[in-house]
Amino acid sequence: MKKKFFTLLLALILSLSLAACGGNSPSQDSNSDTTTPEVNTPDISGSPDVSAPEEEQPQADVDLTAFYNTLREEHTWPELMDLTNDASMTELLDAYYPGLSELPAKQCGVYIAAISAAVGEIALVELENTEDVQKAEEIFQARIDYQVGDDANPGGAWYPETIEGWKNNSYIASNGNYVMLAVGDSAAEAVASFDQLFE
Repeated sequence: MKKKFFTLLLALILSLSLAACGGNSPSQDSNSDTTTPEVNTPDISGSPDVSAPEEEQPQADVDLTAFYNTLREEHTWPELMDLTNDASMTELLDAYYPGLSELPAKQCGVYIAAISAAVGEIALVELENTEDVQKAEEIFQARIDYQVGDDANPGGAWYPETIEGWKNNSYIASNGNYVMLAVGDSAAEAVASFDQLFE
Protein backbone atom coordinates (compact mmCIF):
# COMPACT_ATOMS: atom_id res chain seq x y z
CA MET A 1 0.00 0.00 0.00
CA LYS A 2 2.81 2.35 0.86
CA LYS A 3 4.50 1.50 -2.45
CA LYS A 4 1.35 2.33 -4.41
CA PHE A 5 0.91 5.59 -2.50
CA PHE A 6 4.58 6.50 -3.02
CA THR A 7 4.32 5.62 -6.75
CA LEU A 8 1.20 7.76 -7.15
CA LEU A 9 2.87 10.63 -5.30
CA LEU A 10 5.93 10.44 -7.57
CA ALA A 11 3.67 10.30 -10.66
CA LEU A 12 1.75 13.35 -9.42
CA ILE A 13 4.97 15.29 -8.73
CA LEU A 14 6.32 14.34 -12.15
CA SER A 15 3.06 15.41 -13.84
CA LEU A 16 3.07 18.74 -12.03
CA SER A 17 6.71 19.42 -12.88
CA LEU A 18 6.05 18.63 -16.58
CA ALA A 19 2.99 20.86 -16.57
CA ALA A 20 4.97 23.63 -14.92
CA CYS A 21 7.76 23.35 -17.49
CA GLY A 22 5.26 23.25 -20.34
CA GLY A 23 3.42 26.26 -18.95
CA ASN A 24 6.58 28.38 -18.89
CA SER A 25 7.49 27.86 -22.53
CA PRO A 26 4.51 29.64 -24.11
CA SER A 27 4.81 32.58 -21.72
CA GLN A 28 8.52 32.88 -22.47
CA ASP A 29 7.75 32.81 -26.20
CA SER A 30 5.11 35.50 -25.81
CA ASN A 31 7.50 37.59 -23.74
CA SER A 32 10.18 37.32 -26.41
CA ASP A 33 7.63 38.27 -29.09
CA THR A 34 6.66 41.34 -27.08
CA THR A 35 10.26 42.29 -26.33
CA THR A 36 11.52 42.18 -29.93
CA PRO A 37 9.26 44.96 -31.33
CA GLU A 38 10.02 47.15 -28.30
CA VAL A 39 13.75 46.82 -28.98
CA ASN A 40 13.46 47.41 -32.74
CA THR A 41 10.78 50.12 -32.72
CA PRO A 42 12.86 52.91 -31.11
CA ASP A 43 15.47 52.51 -33.85
CA ILE A 44 12.78 53.27 -36.41
CA SER A 45 10.61 55.90 -34.77
CA GLY A 46 12.02 56.80 -31.39
CA SER A 47 8.77 55.65 -29.79
CA PRO A 48 7.76 52.37 -28.14
CA ASP A 49 4.43 52.61 -30.02
CA VAL A 50 4.59 49.88 -32.68
CA SER A 51 2.11 51.76 -34.90
CA ALA A 52 4.29 54.90 -35.06
CA PRO A 53 6.29 53.91 -38.19
CA GLU A 54 3.00 53.40 -40.09
CA GLU A 55 1.99 56.96 -39.18
CA GLU A 56 5.27 58.29 -40.63
CA GLN A 57 4.87 56.55 -44.01
CA PRO A 58 2.73 59.31 -45.64
CA GLN A 59 5.71 61.67 -45.28
CA ALA A 60 7.33 59.96 -48.27
CA ASP A 61 4.69 61.61 -50.47
CA VAL A 62 5.77 65.20 -49.72
CA ASP A 63 7.02 66.86 -52.90
CA LEU A 64 9.54 69.47 -51.74
CA THR A 65 9.73 71.21 -55.13
CA ALA A 66 5.95 71.69 -55.14
CA PHE A 67 6.13 72.91 -51.54
CA TYR A 68 8.83 75.43 -52.48
CA ASN A 69 6.70 76.69 -55.37
CA THR A 70 3.76 77.10 -53.00
CA LEU A 71 5.92 79.13 -50.61
CA ARG A 72 6.96 81.41 -53.47
CA GLU A 73 3.33 81.94 -54.48
CA GLU A 74 1.90 82.48 -50.99
CA HIS A 75 4.63 84.60 -49.39
CA THR A 76 6.98 87.41 -50.30
CA TRP A 77 10.56 86.39 -51.02
CA PRO A 78 13.39 88.13 -52.82
CA GLU A 79 14.51 86.74 -56.17
CA LEU A 80 16.03 83.33 -55.37
CA MET A 81 18.57 81.23 -57.31
CA ASP A 82 18.38 77.44 -57.34
CA LEU A 83 21.72 75.89 -56.34
CA THR A 84 20.66 72.27 -56.75
CA ASN A 85 19.30 71.83 -60.29
CA ASP A 86 22.16 73.46 -62.17
CA ALA A 87 25.54 71.71 -62.37
CA SER A 88 27.30 75.09 -62.62
CA MET A 89 26.00 75.96 -59.15
CA THR A 90 27.53 72.92 -57.41
CA GLU A 91 30.55 74.89 -56.20
CA LEU A 92 28.29 77.50 -54.60
CA LEU A 93 26.21 74.80 -52.93
CA ASP A 94 29.33 73.19 -51.47
CA ALA A 95 30.69 76.58 -50.37
CA TYR A 96 27.47 77.73 -48.68
CA TYR A 97 26.39 74.34 -47.31
CA PRO A 98 29.55 72.24 -46.89
CA GLY A 99 28.72 68.59 -46.37
CA LEU A 100 25.08 68.78 -47.49
CA SER A 101 25.71 67.24 -50.92
CA GLU A 102 27.48 64.31 -49.21
CA LEU A 103 24.34 63.29 -47.28
CA PRO A 104 22.27 60.69 -49.17
CA ALA A 105 19.02 62.47 -50.00
CA LYS A 106 15.83 61.61 -51.85
CA GLN A 107 15.08 65.29 -52.49
CA CYS A 108 17.13 68.44 -52.04
CA GLY A 109 16.48 72.05 -52.97
CA VAL A 110 18.58 75.06 -51.92
CA TYR A 111 17.52 78.52 -53.00
CA ILE A 112 19.53 81.63 -52.12
CA ALA A 113 18.93 85.33 -52.68
CA ALA A 114 20.23 86.50 -56.04
CA ILE A 115 21.27 89.81 -54.44
CA SER A 116 23.57 89.55 -51.42
CA ALA A 117 21.92 92.50 -49.67
CA ALA A 118 18.53 90.70 -49.68
CA VAL A 119 17.52 88.49 -46.78
CA GLY A 120 15.95 85.34 -48.13
CA GLU A 121 16.96 81.70 -48.33
CA ILE A 122 15.17 78.36 -48.38
CA ALA A 123 16.78 74.94 -48.08
CA LEU A 124 14.71 71.76 -48.14
CA VAL A 125 15.95 68.19 -47.92
CA GLU A 126 14.47 64.73 -47.54
CA LEU A 127 17.20 62.44 -46.28
CA GLU A 128 17.43 58.73 -46.94
CA ASN A 129 18.72 57.99 -43.41
CA THR A 130 17.20 59.22 -40.18
CA GLU A 131 20.64 59.43 -38.55
CA ASP A 132 21.56 62.18 -41.04
CA VAL A 133 18.80 64.53 -39.86
CA GLN A 134 20.95 65.99 -37.09
CA LYS A 135 23.85 66.44 -39.54
CA ALA A 136 21.60 68.41 -41.89
CA GLU A 137 20.36 70.54 -39.00
CA GLU A 138 23.98 71.25 -38.01
CA ILE A 139 24.85 72.20 -41.60
CA PHE A 140 21.88 74.59 -41.69
CA GLN A 141 22.85 76.08 -38.33
CA ALA A 142 26.43 76.54 -39.55
CA ARG A 143 25.04 78.50 -42.51
CA ILE A 144 23.15 80.81 -40.14
CA ASP A 145 26.17 81.21 -37.86
CA TYR A 146 28.41 82.09 -40.79
CA GLN A 147 25.98 84.66 -42.15
CA VAL A 148 25.49 86.29 -38.73
CA GLY A 149 29.17 86.18 -37.70
CA ASP A 150 30.44 87.08 -34.26
CA ASP A 151 32.55 89.72 -32.49
CA ALA A 152 35.77 88.38 -34.03
CA ASN A 153 34.47 87.80 -37.59
CA PRO A 154 32.01 89.89 -39.54
CA GLY A 155 29.00 87.98 -40.83
CA GLY A 156 28.93 86.61 -44.35
CA ALA A 157 25.73 88.58 -44.87
CA TRP A 158 28.06 91.62 -44.60
CA TYR A 159 25.54 94.47 -44.39
CA PRO A 160 24.30 95.32 -40.87
CA GLU A 161 20.63 95.11 -41.87
CA THR A 162 21.17 91.81 -43.67
CA ILE A 163 23.03 90.36 -40.67
CA GLU A 164 20.14 91.41 -38.42
CA GLY A 165 17.71 89.74 -40.82
CA TRP A 166 19.65 86.48 -40.61
CA LYS A 167 19.92 86.78 -36.85
CA ASN A 168 16.21 87.42 -36.25
CA ASN A 169 14.46 85.63 -39.11
CA SER A 170 16.21 82.27 -39.48
CA TYR A 171 14.39 79.05 -38.65
CA ILE A 172 15.27 75.37 -38.86
CA ALA A 173 12.45 72.82 -38.78
CA SER A 174 12.42 69.05 -39.17
CA ASN A 175 9.86 66.28 -39.30
CA GLY A 176 10.86 62.68 -39.85
CA ASN A 177 13.58 62.69 -42.50
CA TYR A 178 12.61 66.14 -43.79
CA VAL A 179 14.61 69.23 -42.78
CA MET A 180 14.01 72.86 -43.71
CA LEU A 181 15.90 76.13 -43.34
CA ALA A 182 13.90 79.29 -43.96
CA VAL A 183 15.37 82.78 -43.75
CA GLY A 184 13.56 86.05 -44.37
CA ASP A 185 10.50 88.08 -43.47
CA SER A 186 8.21 85.17 -44.43
CA ALA A 187 10.32 82.47 -42.74
CA ALA A 188 8.03 81.95 -39.73
CA GLU A 189 5.02 81.46 -42.02
CA ALA A 190 7.07 79.08 -44.15
CA VAL A 191 7.86 76.95 -41.10
CA ALA A 192 4.17 76.88 -40.16
CA SER A 193 3.35 75.69 -43.69
CA PHE A 194 6.11 73.07 -43.44
CA ASP A 195 4.67 71.76 -40.16
CA GLN A 196 1.20 71.51 -41.73
CA LEU A 197 2.55 69.11 -44.35
CA PHE A 198 2.86 66.45 -41.65
CA GLU A 199 -0.38 66.93 -39.73
